[in-house]
Amino acid sequence: MAITVQQIHPVAPLPLVLGVLRRLEVATVIDRLIPPHPAHGLSCGRGVEALVLAILDGHHALYKVGRRLEERGLVALRQPGLTRAALNDYRLGHILDALFAANLNTVFGAVALKALEVYAIATPWLHQDTTTIALYGAYADEPSSPGAPRPAYGHSKDGRGDLQQVLLSLGVSGDGGWPLRLGMRDGNTSDSVETPVAIEECLALGLEGVHGIVADSKAYSRRTVGLGLEKGLGLVTLVPRTCAVRQELEAWGQQQPALPLLVEKPGRTKDEACRQWHGQSVIRSVEVEYSDGRVTQEALRFLVVHSSQLAQQQTQAYIAAQEKEAAAVTAHIKQVQARWFACEADAEAAIAEYEGRGPGRRGRRPRPWRYHAVRYHSLAETRRTRRARRGRPAKMDPPPIESDYRLVVEVEPLAHAEEDNGWTVLATTVDAAVCSDA
Repeated sequence: MAITVQQIHPVAPLPLVLGVLRRLEVATVIDRLIPPHPAHGLSCGRGVEALVLAILDGHHALYKVGRRLEERGLVALRQPGLTRAALNDYRLGHILDALFAANLNTVFGAVALKALEVYAIATPWLHQDTTTIALYGAYADEPSSPGAPRPAYGHSKDGRGDLQQVLLSLGVSGDGGWPLRLGMRDGNTSDSVETPVAIEECLALGLEGVHGIVADSKAYSRRTVGLGLEKGLGLVTLVPRTCAVRQELEAWGQQQPALPLLVEKPGRTKDEACRQWHGQSVIRSVEVEYSDGRVTQEALRFLVVHSSQLAQQQTQAYIAAQEKEAAAVTAHIKQVQARWFACEADAEAAIAEYEGRGPGRRGRRPRPWRYHAVRYHSLAETRRTRRARRGRPAKMDPPPIESDYRLVVEVEPLAHAEEDNGWTVLATTVDAAVCSDA
């Protein structure tokens, strides 16, 4: 049988992506939320498919979408009668506006629920986290669209405090699992404020078989714990190091002769020892806040864990940080000892400035050195100075000297006890009868 080849297109992996989009019925789901207008030749669902294909092919500019898909030979495959002209940037821009107006979280959740149904993915635990998205350019103080996040300056999680940002909140079906919920918040929104909202939105998805939510230390707050107790939802979160309850429980764990073995895994290499996690649950009374504003003391379960792998990592990180700081301390000593002072009072004022005790300072004393103990004291010494007169001095004239003060710096590396490494504390609203420590 003779075969005639009319056209050849380099399609790359895009037909596979298109197959996944068709199996998930992405276009149908979106068109159900945003009904197509009869005057539009390209529906929102088909437009989203085109955008996904173009983005995964490496092109984000709207005006390149139609041309790129035509080069790949995918325009005719996507919709009968569809032309490249229908995929113009003006129509694609209207589709993006329609998606935002329909609530991105609603659209995102509908597609995610469809993926869970198609692939039969279990979601016993949801994972919640936040990050910041840095924005370039000038933005108005108030967004023109209602509900749009307002860019603002604040703490940046990617180290770009010079840029305005918005907060991205994401909930997934597990570690590395399917995204289920998406939220965009105003810039500089506190995680303690966002996490209860994220939990409410996760519960609104109506997923079956959900035991609870796992989050990092940003989720540990009075309101988050109170919400977990109110809804009967299991919450597992890391307790921040700054919390007094964590410091007390870490000290308690170090005093125990031995904690039960929870998990043991072989080393990742032949030379690495097996990794072990020891821990035990304890009950402590902490403050929680309920939806009506009540703040009460409630018994909460904490899991004190010691990890051999984490202890090794923290020991190596401490040694590396101490070596790095030692170079900065050496440069600081050289700078300090090069200064001279006319009187002892000036020398003592300089010491107070170096130690953060200078006049006008309030609040917590700064700690410029974390891995070294640096101490200063003044020392009176004489030194040669310039002659007051010009010309050659007489042979019998003594050299001009003056009595000044300088600073002497003593440095001592701070030792870090190995038994202090490897500890972490988890807080959970899950009862021990439902889920054991291991």
